[in-house]
Amino acid sequence: MASNQFPHSAARPAAGRIRRSAVAAVAGLTAVTLLTACGYGSKSDDKAAGSPAVASPAGDVKLSADSVKIGYFANLTHGTPLVGLKEGIFQKELGTTQVKPQIFNAGPAEIEALNAGSIDIGWIGPSPAINGYVQSHSEALKIIGGSASGGVKLVVNPDKISSVDDLKGKKIATPQRGNTQDVALLNYLAGKGLKVNPDSGAGDVSVVRTDNKVTPDAYSSGAIDGAWVPEPTASKLVTLGAKVLLNEKSLWPDNKFVITNIIVSQKFLKEHPDVVEAVLRGSVNTNAFIKANPDKAKASANAAIKEAAGNALDASILDPAWQDIEFLDDPLASTLQSEADHAVTAGLLKKPDLTGIYDLTLLNKVLKAAGQNAVADAGLGTK
Repeated sequence: MASNQFPHSAARPAAGRIRRSAVAAVAGLTAVTLLTACGYGSKSDDKAAGSPAVASPAGDVKLSADSVKIGYFANLTHGTPLVGLKEGIFQKELGTTQVKPQIFNAGPAEIEALNAGSIDIGWIGPSPAINGYVQSHSEALKIIGGSASGGVKLVVNPDKISSVDDLKGKKIATPQRGNTQDVALLNYLAGKGLKVNPDSGAGDVSVVRTDNKVTPDAYSSGAIDGAWVPEPTASKLVTLGAKVLLNEKSLWPDNKFVITNIIVSQKFLKEHPDVVEAVLRGSVNTNAFIKANPDKAKASANAAIKEAAGNALDASILDPAWQDIEFLDDPLASTLQSEADHAVTAGLLKKPDLTGIYDLTLLNKVLKAAGQNAVADAGLGTK
């Protein structure tokens, strides 16, 4: 598994090495990747029942593929696949095409699996999507839709940090070198005149790359003074006494920025556009279901997390975390370019050419059929 998501070089990895590493990564997923950042909480089991908010044609529709392999995280910012799979919304759209879900713990493993054909479609953060596209010389994937905005916070120990001015000399965790939150923190610190080595994390602020599932223990032990993390890790830290110093959405126009995209293998998109369209209908219908039934959707996501990670989230974590995430179909393409620019500023990436990273043709077809407005690709669409 790759240890970072934004290498200094965009050199193409050898196909054989990608395939071997992806196979190795995927082989251990059942035992390892289910231990996600959401692996804490109560043992209560909140089951959700009911039908999708948007009618599904479904039935015994026969599409061009017998199955579709879908990747995602057992993480609240991946609420669309959590809820849509739990409620059967995707399967209803896919008819006789079998959904084969696969849960990942980190973006690099999911990108490797996509490259190797171990998954066809995936929900993933913007940074690994950018990196996967750049490393493959624009050949591996397309972003075909949005899924979520928000759900990221800088939470700190209030005894040590009361304002941004107190960050100097402190230890702040991010999930992984070069991941979406790591990029956001490094870019933010640079904007405040604080220097950090992007490779080692050493500098005016010590950036400590820590897996989300152990970040709460690191905070409790005093090994870190705060963390720039997604939900529900941020809310978990708050239950341990941390305070929210900054909600990342406040840094973005209209308080919106992409936190989760939908990607697809270019090969699968070319060979099975009808299946991809069905998955996108499922995504749009799921997001409509979430908006129409927020409490039921929240409980369904929590039940899915319990199945994946062994523990449901306690209400003190689940409720504020879920409230901070907006589920939407728009991929917020202009913010993806900003994410890439932030990685350049942070020293994690050479300026990339993202032209062609989006193909929103099928999504806009689905939205039009649902009577909704088309979404834009910010000039980064397929020519």
